[in-house]
Amino acid sequence: MINDFWDPILLSIKIASIASIIVMVIGTVIANYMAKNVFKGKMLLETLLLLPLVLPPSVIGFILIIIFGANSPIGQMIESIFNSTVIFTWWAGLIAAIVVSFPLMYQMTKAGFKHIDINIEEAARVDGANEIAVFFKITLPLSINYIISGFVLSFTRSLGEFGATLMFAGNIPGKTQTVSTAIFVAIDSGKMGLAWLWVFSIIIVSFSLLLFIQRINDPRK
Repeated sequence: MINDFWDPILLSIKIASIASIIVMVIGTVIANYMAKNVFKGKMLLETLLLLPLVLPPSVIGFILIIIFGANSPIGQMIESIFNSTVIFTWWAGLIAAIVVSFPLMYQMTKAGFKHIDINIEEAARVDGANEIAVFFKITLPLSINYIISGFVLSFTRSLGEFGATLMFAGNIPGKTQTVSTAIFVAIDSGKMGLAWLWVFSIIIVSFSLLLFIQRINDPRK
């Protein structure tokens, strides 16, 4: 009973943590580039990056199955290297979490970079700082609250991911079952007490993280 309760929670936290770190790094780099550069096709690329935010989870799950399935080039390459497929493993849950949470990280960090006074960065360049120094000593510190907020939002989104995960990773207890899929199965099988425990756990974690965002963005509240 104890393992039945904790296994989905621990797996969900594991997936959400790794996914959030990955999207924080990738999202910060891409958002910084997109915020400061204009090029042909930028609008189309940005629309593509934000698309998972509005697509139904079943569509995302379907696309991931097509991309990483056994009949796809990527799927065949992974199977030849690791002698195993990605589908119905916790790695599939991780990939799904990365895809669905990336747009939140991207939007938040891009807003942070847009908020920075470009004259401050230009002054650093005039003083001899290269682009790497400008990014780490000027851009990053001035946008850190946005990056932290994006990380937290990505974490909570990954933690609550359901549809794409269910299609792509499945719902194997002790292996790929996350809190969201566990709640669905518990309700379906009439285990309402267990479902309530998971629901309260998710609510407490999500509420605490969102409250944290509010505090760092407006300490006066």
